[in-house]
This record gives sequence, structure tokens and C-alpha cells, in this order.
Amino acid sequence: MFLETYETHNAVIDKKLKDKVVVVIDTLRATSVITTALVNGAREVIPVSEIEDAIEMSNRLEKGSFLLGGERNAVKIDGFDLSNSPLEYMSDVVKGKTIIITTTNGTRALKKASSSDDVVVGCLLNVSAVADYIYSQNKDTLIICAGTEGKFSIDDVITAGAIINRLRSKTSFESDDLSKACYFLYKSFENNIMDIMKYGYHLNRIEKLGFHDDIKFCTTIDMFSVVPKYRDGVVKLI
Repeated sequence: MFLETYETHNAVIDKKLKDKVVVVIDTLRATSVITTALVNGAREVIPVSEIEDAIEMSNRLEKGSFLLGGERNAVKIDGFDLSNSPLEYMSDVVKGKTIIITTTNGTRALKKASSSDDVVVGCLLNVSAVADYIYSQNKDTLIICAGTEGKFSIDDVITAGAIINRLRSKTSFESDDLSKACYFLYKSFENNIMDIMKYGYHLNRIEKLGFHDDIKFCTTIDMFSVVPKYRDGVVKLI
């Protein structure tokens, strides 16, 4: 097995995705939201790139069967039901619903990954489950970090490192230099990842917007033992 990590989805070439396991990470906050919504009973999550796409899709669904969620520049989209806070996606809100979500970074990374037929959603909330899944498939693997505004983001890289750390405890494999860098950065701070994550641009931006509780939630390691899988434009639990 060979493992590669990409700092943003913009760096990924479509042909590299074929016949590989692909893990998409947007810890703050899209993949954390998707994972939480599914754990709390959402029927499915449909990630779309643009606000217009979300509205158009909602017009084709039965009224009351769906919720619109997402953000632009970390702020809730006008007219949508939910923002990009995982704390809004509790069971009394999302159970049995289809969630249509669009975000600045994470949903675009998922759409980019769609050239693969084996795409899973990763975040700090489910790192061990994702590592177990990669191990079970025993195939070359790509980790795609969503990044922030097209740039490297510490929170995603630390999450990649946490997944790689757990995978290394299960098997030996080759990897590219960015994967190694993710691993060593995570290992340096594994006893308190906030010691490094607190310097992240994106974390500080959403902190200033008042999302402290979101940050605390999204940086909890292994809260869930689930693997959301993205297939045919829809994310569901395996």
C-alpha cells in the first residue's frame, strides 16, 4: 500500500484517484458536520458545490423531507435551515431527513474526490474508524485535505496525521513526504493537539465568530466509530 496526502483538493489530479481509497478531511467543519448528522440519524447527506445547486436540488424533493445546511466564509447561508455547526445537527433536528449541504471548502473537496468509487469522510471524530477502513481495504490511498480558501490548513493536516498514526500501528506502508510530515507533526502534539491547532488561521477565524463550542466538539478524537461513505453524490454510513 502507498499513501499520499494532498494539502488541498486543488492539488489533486483526477487520474490519481482511480482504484484508490480516498479520504476527504475538513475537520473545521464540513466532514465533522456530515459525520455527526449521520450518527444522529440523518437519512443521507448530499454535498453540493454551490448555493444554487443546493436550492435547485431542494426544489425536486418532497417538502419536509430535507434540510438545507452550510456556510460561506464560516457564516450561515441566508434562507438555509442550518449552518455549518455540528451542534445544530442533533437527532431531534436531522433524524430521517436528507441533508443538502454546501460549504466553502469541504463539499468542494468531496466533489473533487468523486472520480474514485471508494471515498470516505474523515475528521478527528472518527480517525480510528477511518484507519480501520483503510487497513481493511489494503489499497493505495489518498488523503485529501480540504484546506482553507485554497491553502494549507493545520487542522486538516493534524487530522491526516492522526489517521496515519493509527494506520501505522496496524501495518507498514510507503508514503509520500507530506504524509510523513503530517504524521510527525501529529506525533509531536498528540498529547494535546490544541497546542498546535490554536495557531491555525481557520480555527482562529471561526473562534472570533463565536464558534468556540464547535471547535471543542470537532477536535474531540474518536467520539464516533463510524465511516461515512460518499458514493453517487450521496454520503451514507457504511
